[in-house]
Amino acid sequence: MNCPKCFSAMEVVSFSGIKVDRCTGCKGLWFQPDELSELRQDDWMADYVLDDGSARVGREYNRVRDIACPQCESPMQQEADPDQPHIVYESCPNGHGVFLDAGEFTDLVHKTFWDRFKPAQ
Repeated sequence: MNCPKCFSAMEVVSFSGIKVDRCTGCKGLWFQPDELSELRQDDWMADYVLDDGSARVGREYNRVRDIACPQCESPMQQEADPDQPHIVYESCPNGHGVFLDAGEFTDLVHKTFWDRFKPAQ
């Protein structure tokens, strides 16, 4: 599988038995259904292990909007996290997964009160 944003190869990384695809170029993360919610809830070190890319690079790639699902090639939809609307990620309309740019997973798991008021990126 190749990255939907920079087209580099994806590598499989795991944490607590959950396997996630990480781009070898831009370091974005592809989560299969339920992997993201499971890792957000229970594993306090998951962000350090999985999201090892630069948030600055992630913000640059966040501007790339028209991407296709790496599994079914359908146009991905943009979604904002309901608790942190400044985080915009892409999801497959057919339910294959979601793509987060480098730094976005770390931002998701380190939720603060002020995140609700940050502007969308």
